[in-house]
Amino acid sequence: MIQHKSRSLLAVFLGVAMLFVGNAIANEGYGKQKVVYHINYDNPKAQAGALRNVQNHINAVGQESLELRIVMHGKGLSLLLEPDAVENTKLKHGNATDEMQAKISGLKAQGIVFQVCANTLRGKKISYEDDLYDVSKADIVPSGVAELARLQAMGYAYIKP
Repeated sequence: MIQHKSRSLLAVFLGVAMLFVGNAIANEGYGKQKVVYHINYDNPKAQAGALRNVQNHINAVGQESLELRIVMHGKGLSLLLEPDAVENTKLKHGNATDEMQAKISGLKAQGIVFQVCANTLRGKKISYEDDLYDVSKADIVPSGVAELARLQAMGYAYIKP
């Protein structure tokens, strides 16, 4: 009976050890990655899905092996638009609810960079200081699409979730 329990414990221990080793090997197998996610749509479920994809990407590759940016332009700025700021802008949706803000903050804490198109700010009458969640001047790029092209030329993989 004692031998059976010992074998069971050993089997559990080995299973857990293989899980950790497997994750370590998977992370090393992906190597270093540079990735840009492109968001230019205002569907809140699709945006939440995109943020889940980003978190899954971090989990698979490892924060230390990943340089990931999210570039938003057009309707995509609704991801960061405070719900009560919609009426001041030319966007139809403000998806930066408390839940979405928590997801954004969690990703930023893991080194994810959110970039905002200056053309969209002007064209949609959005104040990054008053209307958007947690955006600084350093987060603004002159053109979202030009930034996507620049990052791809620098070796970033392009993902449109």
